[in-house]
Amino acid sequence: MQTTFTPNQLKDPAIQRSNDILRNCVHCGFCTATCPTYQVLGDELDSPRGRIYLIKDMLENDRVPDEKVVKHIDRCLSCLACMTTCPSGVHYMHLVDHAREYIEDNYKRPFSDRMLRWVLAQILPYPMRFRIALLGAKIGRPFARLMPDARLRAMLEMAPKQIPPVSRNDDPQSFAPKTTKKMRVALMTGCAQKALNTDINDATIRLLTRLGCEVVVAEGAGCCGALTHHMGKASESHKAAAKNIVAWAREMDGDGLDAIVINTSGCGTTVKDYGHMFRNDPLATHAARVAGIAMDVSEVLMKLDLPAGAPQDMTVAYHAACSLQHGQQIKTYPKELLKKAGFKVVEPKDSHLCCGSAGTYNLMQPEISTQLKTRKVDTLMARKPDVIAAGNIGCMMQIGSAAGVPVLHTVELLDWATGGPRPAGLDRTHSDVPILR
Repeated sequence: MQTTFTPNQLKDPAIQRSNDILRNCVHCGFCTATCPTYQVLGDELDSPRGRIYLIKDMLENDRVPDEKVVKHIDRCLSCLACMTTCPSGVHYMHLVDHAREYIEDNYKRPFSDRMLRWVLAQILPYPMRFRIALLGAKIGRPFARLMPDARLRAMLEMAPKQIPPVSRNDDPQSFAPKTTKKMRVALMTGCAQKALNTDINDATIRLLTRLGCEVVVAEGAGCCGALTHHMGKASESHKAAAKNIVAWAREMDGDGLDAIVINTSGCGTTVKDYGHMFRNDPLATHAARVAGIAMDVSEVLMKLDLPAGAPQDMTVAYHAACSLQHGQQIKTYPKELLKKAGFKVVEPKDSHLCCGSAGTYNLMQPEISTQLKTRKVDTLMARKPDVIAAGNIGCMMQIGSAAGVPVLHTVELLDWATGGPRPAGLDRTHSDVPILR
């Protein structure tokens, strides 16, 4: 694709990067075949190719974003299926992230939009605030249908019937390996996940220590910054990310780390991109070091000697989170691990398509999100599973709100199969919100 940025514009590193990405695009349209929003809406401007044209025009002309441009960029899930499909290697993630930051800096949203985005940015990345908000939403949930704004209804309906107690395993500390030490790893405990489901980190710690890892929860680490990053709020996302970089670099320079383990794939995609995010920052070197050893938990487990399990009388439908299969290009590891543990693993039709969660997308674009959720749940349930497994808390919440079977994190099943306790979520009914205690 030909671009016409001026030499002065190209002095901006963000513009330079976007220019490089745009020039790789040959507008072939392959991306439209795998774009969930294009499939649902049928509008060229709601496809990656259409959004690329909008972004190019906006950036090249220093154009103040208008309502039309913002609408179509906001509708993007950032599922990154287009990057998996693209034959030209267009790095759409960096391009749309730049567009969102540009919009955040140059477009004044309606008051209700600004307030909603501010509330989400001030609550979701902070576990205690999020817990308090969930309690409030739990009280208001019976009145959700009375809310005139679909986004507010979605926020109230998101509230689980039960909120798990705080897990002290998420506090800064070190867990010794249960057998001969093979690795020393830092576990990213996250933010929203700690409020919604404490079983995931608990199972991860048990599983890793059982397989010979010393697991460290680093002092000062917290939210990865993904939630605000995808809203275009660069200063807030970088502030959160910087805390992690400093905390993990300190561990690397201390007793050393073999990996930074991340069990929420949306966070993993962002942490692995810290090198790019901080490329022009004083923390650039440390950011690149951290990104270089960041791994999804399935990657770490593939390096360890997960024992083969006896055949389980349980069919697991594996849901591939977009941030894992497209963002990190990890497609087979979770399935291989589940099979090795003894489970029968099946996959849904169109497994490459998004479930509609996508961070805060299900709260800000509830109509489109619901359509994608319905399709995803239908294809999963068509495989007649006993349980659904996923590697991302957002997907688990989204699918668990409509599936007729329990929805668990992959590590919960692997922990159970290798000597851990039976996951509490297996004994929950559909109406109980299966991932919570």
